[in-house]
Amino acid sequence: MTERIRQVRSHPSQNEPLLFELSSPGKRAWQLPALDVPPVDPAAALGEENVRSAIEGFPEVSEVEALRHFSRLASWNYSIDLGMYPLGSCTMKYNPRVNERAAAVEGLALAHPYQPEALVQGALEILARLEAALAEITGLYAVTLQPAAGAHGELTGILLVRACLEARGNPRQRVLIPDSAHGTNPATAAMAGYAVQSIRSNERGMIDVDNLARVVDADVAALMLTNPNTLGIFEENICRIAELLHQRGALLYLDGANMNALVGITRPGDTGVDVMHLNLHKTFSTPHGGGGPGSGPVAVIEHLEPFLPVPRLKRAGAAWTFDYDRPQSIGRVRAFYGNFGVLVRALAYVLACGAEGLRQATLDAVLNANYVRQALLPHYELPHQAPSLHECVFSDARQARRGVHTMDIAKRLLDYGFHPYTVGFPLIVPGAMMIEPTESESKRELDLFIAALISIAQEAEESPELVLQAPHNTRTARADEVTAARKPVLRWRPPSG
Repeated sequence: MTERIRQVRSHPSQNEPLLFELSSPGKRAWQLPALDVPPVDPAAALGEENVRSAIEGFPEVSEVEALRHFSRLASWNYSIDLGMYPLGSCTMKYNPRVNERAAAVEGLALAHPYQPEALVQGALEILARLEAALAEITGLYAVTLQPAAGAHGELTGILLVRACLEARGNPRQRVLIPDSAHGTNPATAAMAGYAVQSIRSNERGMIDVDNLARVVDADVAALMLTNPNTLGIFEENICRIAELLHQRGALLYLDGANMNALVGITRPGDTGVDVMHLNLHKTFSTPHGGGGPGSGPVAVIEHLEPFLPVPRLKRAGAAWTFDYDRPQSIGRVRAFYGNFGVLVRALAYVLACGAEGLRQATLDAVLNANYVRQALLPHYELPHQAPSLHECVFSDARQARRGVHTMDIAKRLLDYGFHPYTVGFPLIVPGAMMIEPTESESKRELDLFIAALISIAQEAEESPELVLQAPHNTRTARADEVTAARKPVLRWRPPSG
């Protein structure tokens, strides 16, 4: 099986030089005929300060060298088109190409945010339909599409909590955050002016309701909860948690990063959630990574709706318009109304799937995660035995007895042609191996991934040095991450001589 994996997953390796190393003085990647008009002095036309004669150290290569160089580099990239991303907590699902076609429709792709509302009624209709769809999916009253990413949505949501509590007369002092939370949660609470108090998980990896009851007092503004949490476990006491918070005047914020495990099965609003954000790139199949553009819509219950960012979409007769007359609003959180092209893709996905398709995607994601969990149980430690939903979190406890840790296993996985799982997170699991296969992956792909991890577990027992020195077949040998982090080389310098 090991050889079969390598045959299926392997790809050629080349030692590609830097473009600077390919450079040769006098080469050009362009060729133009002689001017048939009088030449113009650039400095005279543009100003001396805006002109330079040359760029120091700029590589000089031919067109074919430049083309082949970047084509070869592109072939080195790992992408969802080449294989699975088993990154837990990130939900790296495949994005159907039809979504891209929808966003590229000329009337949508070329729409300008400063066009009069009367000329972009179709675009406004798309926004309105997506808001309505997300409100229905989450079971909440209203949605804003302004936030540009999940963390931005978190900040928007907690600012809404603060505005609501200020309107009641007291914004309160603290936000409670479980120890299994995403790292952006405490940063969000602090940016919104709150102190952060960590809440320990119980032995089953969930919120300890009795402990929560002891710490929720008149100073607590909200609990920021991820459900299912970062262990892939559903908070089975979610309704009781919401009730407890509401009894004491606090709000329940839901980090919607793991909504891919809930869509079509349960609605957060029905469990007592007051406000939540959604990561469109995780759950609704929009581009993920690369720094954006992204989208992190925020959904709220009815009594938080007056505080949503301006402007808000509203009907004016038969037309859509923007409403700026909202005195309780927290104001703008982004220019214009979010990343429109991303929102088009999300609506295309929702409409293509329909209610049954969205539900089936959730069921398939949960099935795939549990298939991986059961197959790996004999080979890796599972610290929490509660049922898994869309992801499962193993630890390296068994392999650590032989000196092999989660980073070593991840490095060795590269030799089998797979992108590693999420390493070392959540922090409450020592040596965490966080795996989320998503609904995109076929049984064949999962079987190859499982076989690779089983093979590595066997190697850790029989030949641990093989794992400790991995990767062996990649273009770059094992990196020293500590030195790279502390002493990064950010500028290329030509070799001396």
